[in-house]
Amino acid sequence: MAVPRLRAYEGPAVLSYGFRPFFLLGAAYSGLSILAWLPIYMGLLETRSLFLPVDWHVHEMLFGFLAAVVAGFLLTAIPNWTGRLPVQGTPLAVLVALWIAGRVAIYYSASLGWWQAAIIDNAFLVALTLAAVREIVAGRNWRNLKVLMPLAVLLLANILFHVEVQTAGISDVSRRLGLGAAIVLIMIIGGRIIPSFTRNWLVRENPGRLPVPFGQYDVASLVVSTAALTLWVFLPEALLTGVLLAIAAVSQAVRLTRWAGERTVRDALVLMLHIAYAFVPFGLGLLALSALLPGSVPQAAGFHALGGGAIGAMTLAVMMRATLGHTGRMLKAGLAGGVIFGAVCVAAIVRVWAAFEPGLAWVHISGTAWMIAFLGFALLYSPALLRARRSS
Repeated sequence: MAVPRLRAYEGPAVLSYGFRPFFLLGAAYSGLSILAWLPIYMGLLETRSLFLPVDWHVHEMLFGFLAAVVAGFLLTAIPNWTGRLPVQGTPLAVLVALWIAGRVAIYYSASLGWWQAAIIDNAFLVALTLAAVREIVAGRNWRNLKVLMPLAVLLLANILFHVEVQTAGISDVSRRLGLGAAIVLIMIIGGRIIPSFTRNWLVRENPGRLPVPFGQYDVASLVVSTAALTLWVFLPEALLTGVLLAIAAVSQAVRLTRWAGERTVRDALVLMLHIAYAFVPFGLGLLALSALLPGSVPQAAGFHALGGGAIGAMTLAVMMRATLGHTGRMLKAGLAGGVIFGAVCVAAIVRVWAAFEPGLAWVHISGTAWMIAFLGFALLYSPALLRARRSS
């Protein structure tokens, strides 16, 4: 669909479109939070948070970093879906301020109090959800309301996260609910953009087999995968959970093969999307094995394959492509882009390995690779994100 026209806007370029501030801040925060997490993990640094260190880490990856990237994506995609004008200027600045306030509130929650921190932290996701619903309803773009369901579940998971930490001392169901919502969002959005970008490139550059159009198989795969993740949220070690997760892993792997990714090796930006999505069946498979073979495969392996791999690699691949496309740059990853994407894949794979072979060295290698990926993105793409779009 055609990119909608913009209002007459003379403010800072960074506030001209939602992807600009949220991709930049989200990537920078992701890298810097891991920079803080490593000494926290070793007991060399303490937060002023009511959350246990591991809960602070999980929360800020899911509801800090990921929420920012989701905001950047939705605030950029929704105008294309509806044809309405994008959120920019002061309203966008308010959303950014709410997100920043949430990060500060979580870190200093011991001083603020748990319910004050919870209100401040959840204000951003509430505002984002309401803004997205308003735009989609006003644009009568009813079919895309389903995309907001995982966002609503992510908000619910964040609320539950605060309640669990306050009542039980540590998160449990809420961290799995947040991760599950994120993976369902990736399956929905990924199933839309990956075949589309692949088809566009293949038609132009490599005629032949094309991605299979969205159909009944995709619907069935999404249904079984969502059901498996829902059961995993509440009964992670049940036999039925393991069986459904195994079916989901196979169905998502087959789904990926239907998108002709092996034919895109000459376009790194398209290939990255396929590689990133491959972490979805990989992570689902590890979770299935942890339920079916208790004691053989740790839950942490699947959790990090989905969190570090599917979320980390997919967000980075989408941010790179969207930033280049929406700022008038050539859609080329380049050597630097390849390095930072490779780094996030290394970070995920090493962290999965560390679940099987615990060791501080593996955590450091994974954390360092993650910082290279996301701080690298912030440095490499900040000129495009902070400056006005290039004229065609």
